[in-house]
Amino acid sequence: MTLNLLAWVMQASEVEGPASPFEVNFGLFFWTWLVFIALFIVLRRFAWPVILKNTEQRERRIRKQLEDAEKMNAEARKLLDEHQKMMASARDQTHALLAEAKAVAEREREALLAKARQEQGQILERARREIISERERAVAQLRQEAVDLSLAAASKLLEVRLDSEADRRLVTEFLESAERSK
Repeated sequence: MTLNLLAWVMQASEVEGPASPFEVNFGLFFWTWLVFIALFIVLRRFAWPVILKNTEQRERRIRKQLEDAEKMNAEARKLLDEHQKMMASARDQTHALLAEAKAVAEREREALLAKARQEQGQILERARREIISERERAVAQLRQEAVDLSLAAASKLLEVRLDSEADRRLVTEFLESAERSK
């Protein structure tokens, strides 16, 4: 039976090309399938394992790259979280330093104000003492001049010159008693 089929295929191949596109040439059909099956067996035996091996290697390489990418992504997230924590810590430290600087500045301002008030009080006290001292000196000078004027007036009246210390003391006591009675 195979020989008959082979003979028939050989006869069909001797015929020159098909007359129409819909006409079936069994010889061509047979040889096409035979070459296809032979090529399929050769490829399956020799090429398929190599292709499969390369595909598996590529798959493993891609899987490893994905795992590495996931590890790097996790590490990047960890670093980002750490960076954000450091930024928050730095921000908190900055706020704390600013608050401390404001507090120190406020204390320094209060200290300077207190010192200025103290110096102002000392200056005012010194000025009061100087005013009192100047007033007492002016009053003493006025008394001296009043005594001198009184003695001069009395000497004119008496036409006697009063220079003695006793006369001066007498006039001073009189002026003091007059001042007390005011």
